[in-house]
Amino acid sequence: MTDANPTIAPSGIERLKKRSEFLACAQAPFFAKGAVVVQARHRDDDDPRVRVGFTATKRIGGAVERNRAKRRMREAARLILPEHGQPGFDYVIIARGGTIRRPWDRLLDDVKTALIRLAADRAAPQL
Repeated sequence: MTDANPTIAPSGIERLKKRSEFLACAQAPFFAKGAVVVQARHRDDDDPRVRVGFTATKRIGGAVERNRAKRRMREAARLILPEHGQPGFDYVIIARGGTIRRPWDRLLDDVKTALIRLAADRAAPQL
């Protein structure tokens, strides 16, 4: 029997869609790397899925540029999050000025590095 819910991706990655979810991530730890900023919030629930949202402000450019930046970030997340996303976390990936012009391999590296750094910071003992 298959899951008929279309909002849940088969890989266990779901999209953030509500403003309140984005605002909760805004209070969470973040890491800026190259053309993106990644915010990571641990949800205190038993849901092991990874959830991700994308945003690009008007500082990026007009609607065409913002949409292009979000498409690039969505594809980068689709490739990187299954391996580097932590279960039970919400991520928000925010476009920065160079997201559209950034070479693809460097954009992937930016997202990957940010996810690894956020996971390492969470695992480090707090003094």
